[in-house]
Amino acid sequence: MDYQDILYEVADGRARITLNRPEKLNAISPLMQQELHDALWAADDDRRVHCVIIRGAGRSFSAGYDLTAPPGARDRSEHSRGFRTFDDDAWNMERGQRLLMALFDMHKPTVAQVHGYCLAGGTGIAGLCDLVIAADDAVFGFPPARDLGALPINMWLYHVGPQWTKRLTMSGDTITGAEAAEIGLVLKSVPADVLEAEVEQLCDRFALIDADLLAANKRIVNLGMELMGARTLQRLAVENDARGHLAASAEEFRRRAAEGGLREALRQRDEAFGDGRARVRGPEQRDDHGRLVD
Repeated sequence: MDYQDILYEVADGRARITLNRPEKLNAISPLMQQELHDALWAADDDRRVHCVIIRGAGRSFSAGYDLTAPPGARDRSEHSRGFRTFDDDAWNMERGQRLLMALFDMHKPTVAQVHGYCLAGGTGIAGLCDLVIAADDAVFGFPPARDLGALPINMWLYHVGPQWTKRLTMSGDTITGAEAAEIGLVLKSVPADVLEAEVEQLCDRFALIDADLLAANKRIVNLGMELMGARTLQRLAVENDARGHLAASAEEFRRRAAEGGLREALRQRDEAFGDGRARVRGPEQRDDHGRLVD
């Protein structure tokens, strides 16, 4: 099958899926969601595949959703839903979320290989993977918390607990890959130059194991998470994000983006937050410009 926004290959007992919009830092488009869904189920159906690697082309894993093309914007007729009401917004986001939930639902394990930025919706893709291995200098965060909305896919709670989830998703601040490993947002971090080798050697081990056994051991953990409400929370997360979209700050962001462009709206949003970083260990002392100091 030919793909446009991803790359797909099968070799060495694994499928490698590469988010492939490097010019946009792999911003998640409606087409990318559909293609990722299709490729994941193709890999799950392929007896040669024991596990799947999700990675990003270019400088980043993914900087989040493509705000220049609302989810569900393609292939619409004059009778299709728009984005007029709360329910329209939730419905469109639910459609995209159902596609990405393939990461959670498929039988075979998935490993996110994260470098560069993993922001906003990018953390949704990574968080739905079974394992996340990041570069030490990767950047994780949810900047839209500052004025636009809430996480429409929220697996943070199940990885890091309530306090770090609140600290990061209520401020939009970011942490490094090394810090993400320290709080459990990712399995581990390694120097960027050995990231690919680290992921591949793990998948070498998975390739030695019967795919049915891998599925059994993934499934029982995910079912346990479902018993803790993981799937229900994802449905609620979409409605909660739609609620966030009604905030006055979200309306103001959309106005600024329409008048001055998306880049300028993001600059205005983030400039008050200095370097935009949180610190996992030690005090957060900042200079007059909001930048962390040692």
